[in-house]
Amino acid sequence: MDYKTIAVHLDAAARSSERLELGFALADRYDAHLVGLFAMSAARLPSYVRPDTSAMLEAAQDRRRAEAAGEAAALFRTAAARYGGTKTEWRASNADALRAVQLGARYSDLVVVGQRESDRDREGESGVAPEFIDELVLSCGRPVLIIPYAGRFRDAGKRVLVAWNASAEAARAVADALPLLARADSVEVIVFEGGPQGDHGEEPGADAALYLARHGVKATVSRYGIPHVDVGSQILTRAADMSVDLIVMGAYGHSRLRELVLGGVTRTILQSMTVPVLMSH
Repeated sequence: MDYKTIAVHLDAAARSSERLELGFALADRYDAHLVGLFAMSAARLPSYVRPDTSAMLEAAQDRRRAEAAGEAAALFRTAAARYGGTKTEWRASNADALRAVQLGARYSDLVVVGQRESDRDREGESGVAPEFIDELVLSCGRPVLIIPYAGRFRDAGKRVLVAWNASAEAARAVADALPLLARADSVEVIVFEGGPQGDHGEEPGADAALYLARHGVKATVSRYGIPHVDVGSQILTRAADMSVDLIVMGAYGHSRLRELVLGGVTRTILQSMTVPVLMSH
């Protein structure tokens, strides 16, 4: 089954154009309906800010949101004109970015977002909170395709690495990525050593490859391990060695005392990815 509705989140970041181009390319590839969804995070003002100052800051943010929404809409229309036959829809939300994209994801097969630029990214530049991606991946209930803040990836999905540990999250990610995997030129399922392992069966990764084969996906299986190196770094190293253009993996994390706690591998990938990553939770 192909993706039929793809949502692309746009904000005030300059890289919105890159994720939008990939969104249109994917919609063209699958004859899908593409939804451009603009949303920025709500301002978080300290409690000590005076009411009159708070009103001024909120008014300034409203103006900035309106300007950024107008620029994003123009960007979307320009891209839509280039892709001609693509079925499109534009939405601009005044709700907080997380809530807006969570809602949009409920009615989409795939959500495309942009990686946070770590220390270089500030909410004042992109308009989204630092934890936006982390919370979205764990809460939206749909596969999230995260585009790195550097590089061009409009043909992503030709050479795919599947990071496999036989967990429920990894199984969900593989199932969610089937439309991409079915059209890939090469798919390699890799069991990474050095971290927690699920119940792989007698031959680690073999059952995953068999599952994929039944869906028409030809995949190779290998094991990979570097002593004393965390699994997240191993995934990135292997992806670079193989020159892949997409990583498919499960996302791990939970909330603890109102604090979002990501798994170590998920956190490493979100911070240091060099190619697009499809994550499911």
